[in-house]
Amino acid sequence: MHKGYLRTAAFIGALSVALGAFGAHGLKKIIDEHSLNIFETAVRYQFYHVFALALNAVLYKDFKNKLIEWAGFLFILGILFFSGSLYLLTYKTAMNLEGLNWVGPVTPIGGAFFIAGWICLLLGVKK
Repeated sequence: MHKGYLRTAAFIGALSVALGAFGAHGLKKIIDEHSLNIFETAVRYQFYHVFALALNAVLYKDFKNKLIEWAGFLFILGILFFSGSLYLLTYKTAMNLEGLNWVGPVTPIGGAFFIAGWICLLLGVKK
């Protein structure tokens, strides 16, 4: 088992629950519905990929190869880029900030990391 990925999944999972609670109880009072939906999408995809990362860690025991290792790394990058950029967009709205225009185009890069991670996982278990 890849303990590093499993520990990371546990930490990011706890963070997902905390952020979800913050969104449900704190954010809805200060941002509009559209921005809240963006935040909820970030939390949802972060949490989905906690399970992907945990699965990856468990599968590593039987399928030790670089593709499985890359899958875990790509899931983490996907969380950082996809969910992270959506969190920044929500922050920008909540604080009425100008700028941060570069954040929007980062989201699809995170999505590409997620897709690449899933493809690596598929190919890694086929080896």
